[in-house]
Amino acid sequence: MKPAPFAYRRPGSLAEAVATLAGEPGAKVLAGGQSLVPLLSMRLAAPSVLVDINGVPGLDAVEVDDAGVRVGALARHAAVLASDDVRRVQPLVPMALAHVAHATIRNRGTTVGSLVHADAAAEMPVVLTLLGGSLDVEGPSGRRTIPADQLYVGPLESSVRADEIAVSAWFPALPAGASVAFDEVSRRHGDYALVGAAALVEDDRVRVGYLSVADVPTVVDLTGVADDDLGEAALEHLDPADDIHATAAYRAQLVRVLTRRVVGRARVSRQARQPKDMR
Repeated sequence: MKPAPFAYRRPGSLAEAVATLAGEPGAKVLAGGQSLVPLLSMRLAAPSVLVDINGVPGLDAVEVDDAGVRVGALARHAAVLASDDVRRVQPLVPMALAHVAHATIRNRGTTVGSLVHADAAAEMPVVLTLLGGSLDVEGPSGRRTIPADQLYVGPLESSVRADEIAVSAWFPALPAGASVAFDEVSRRHGDYALVGAAALVEDDRVRVGYLSVADVPTVVDLTGVADDDLGEAALEHLDPADDIHATAAYRAQLVRVLTRRVVGRARVSRQARQPKDMR
C-alpha cells in the first residue's frame, strides 16, 4: 500500500521548522522515519504535511559530561550506541540500544524519535523513565522540559503537543556505587520484546522498569523485596495482556524470570564496580 498524498517541507532552521509545524494542523515531524514511514505506508497515519527536520543544523549532537548524556533529535541509535563516553557515564543507554531492532534500523532510527513515538514495547522510553530523564521540546511558546514521569500518558501517546518538536533527551549519569542491567525476550532477534526489564540498583534501593507489559513504560520499586518474591511483587503493578504473540500468563512468567535476572545482574555488576577495600 502507498501512503496517502501529503506535502513535504524541509526547513533549514529550528525556528522555521516550528513555524511550519504550527501552521499546519495535520503536519507530522520526520526525523529517522523508522516508525512514521511504515505507518504512512499502511495508511495508519495520513498527515497533510511532513516536516523533515534533517536539514536543521545542530540536532545530531551527542553531548556527554559527568552529569549525564544529552542526545539530539537527529542522533541515530547507532551513533549513541557506539559512544564510549555514553557507555561510561550511563551504561544502561547502550545496554538497551543493543536490543533495538536491527543494525540497519539503528543506522537510520533516532533515539529521540523512539521516545516521542511512545511505544510501551520499545526499549528507550522505559530507560528514560527508569533513570528519571527528560525531553526538551520547542514550540511556538518557546522551549520546555518534560520530565519522563510526565511524558507518557497512554498507548502511543505522549504529552508532546502537536505544534512542538522534540529537540533533545536527557539521561542522568549513573550515580557512584549504583549499577544497572537490561534484558528482554523476543520471538526473533530484532522483534519487539514480548517482555523486557531494566534494573537500577542504588544502595539498598531496587527499581525495575518494564516494557511490553502495560500501556505505558512502567517502573516498579522493589526495594526490600526478597529475591524469591521479586517477580510476584512486580506483577502487582503490571498488566500483562494476551495478543497474537504471547498469552498474558506467558508474559507474567517472563516478568518473574527477567525481574530476578536483571536485579541479580545489577547486583553483581555493583559488587564488581566497588573498590576491593569497600567489599
